[in-house]
Order: sequence, then C-alpha cells, then structure tokens
Amino acid sequence: MEKIEPPAPETRTNRRGRRSRQEILDAAARVMSVRGYAGTPMSTLAKETGLPKSAFYHHFESKAGLLSAVMEQGAYSFFDAMREAHRNPPEDGTPNERLRWYLRRTGNVMENGEEFLRLLLVLVMSREAAEAPEALQTVIAVRDEGRAYMAHMIRSSFQSAGEETADKIAEALAPFGMAGYDGAFVALQSEGGRPVSAWMDQLADSIAALGEAIIAAD
Repeated sequence: MEKIEPPAPETRTNRRGRRSRQEILDAAARVMSVRGYAGTPMSTLAKETGLPKSAFYHHFESKAGLLSAVMEQGAYSFFDAMREAHRNPPEDGTPNERLRWYLRRTGNVMENGEEFLRLLLVLVMSREAAEAPEALQTVIAVRDEGRAYMAHMIRSSFQSAGEETADKIAEALAPFGMAGYDGAFVALQSEGGRPVSAWMDQLADSIAALGEAIIAAD
C-alpha cells in the first residue's frame, strides 16, 4: 500500500514560530471540523488562538493553504495511528475473528481521529475544497489509501482461503467495507450510547459472511 507521507518540516520558523504554527493547525482542525471550511473565517481562528491574523499569513499563504496543511497533518496522523494499531495481527482464527481484530482497532483509531474524519466527510460531500487544490488532492489520497487499507484487512483475514481467493474477496468487498466504516462513523456522531466496537463487530460479521458466500459460489 502507498503511504501518505509526513508533512514537510517547516524551515522558516524558530521554535516559537513552530509552536504558533501548530496552535493554528490545531485550532483550524477543531473549528473546521464543526463549522466547515467556508464557515470558518480567519477572525474566528484568530479568536480561538489569541494570535493576530498576521501570524496566520506568516505561516500560510492563504486560507486554502491552511486547509491543505490541516488535511495533510490529519491524514498522516490518522494512517500512522492505523499502522500502529494493526501491528502484530493474529496468525490464526477464522476470517470473522481476524476481521473483528482488525476492525475493532480501526474503530479505536476512528474515535481518536474524530476531528479529522468529520472535516474529511464535509469536504467529500461538499465542493468546499475546490478552491484548495492541494487539500482536494489530500482528500482523494485519503480515500484511496482508506480503500487500500480495507482491502488489506479483508485480504489478510481470508488468507487461509488462498492468495487468489483472498485477493478476489478483498477486491469485491473493500468498497462495501469503506461504506460501512463511513456509516459507522456517522452513526457514532449521531446515535450516542452505542460503543464503536459494536458497529465494528457488525461490519466484520457482514464482510465475513459475504466473503464466505463468494467462496461457496466458486
């Protein structure tokens, strides 16, 4: 799988400047995830951080450039957390058991990356990123890597069926898995009280059953 690379280091600023840049990024991610890109004026971010507007334009050429940096940082952090969560997967177990292992950990990453995922879905469902081409490219890259990650989890879970069959199942069901993951995130935001692990277990059960049906049909 191709990996989203870490953001390029900021070379123009000293330690204090890097701290103010990070404060801006953190505030922008927090506010934009709730209000969207268009609904977040620079004046609101200045109030959130206590920094003058001039500080924003010192670090970022424009509001679109700020969005691009927010998305780049969020994407790298999200997939870095995914890679860490999926270290040392189980070598044994049924496809359902292995999928539950993967997806429960993926659900934990979801909970810890709520701000980034909210903003990502806002940008996916709107045209707000059109004026920020770099941010739009990050959105596309995140969706592509997300599908590749889902395919990897499914393929690994069905490895006992053989490489060719596992590849076939992963290719067929990765889009469904992504749709289920997106839906679980929306449900998590709107239907309080149900743990994310419950959504992930149901998703694992569904993918496992569909995968077994593909095997049976061969």
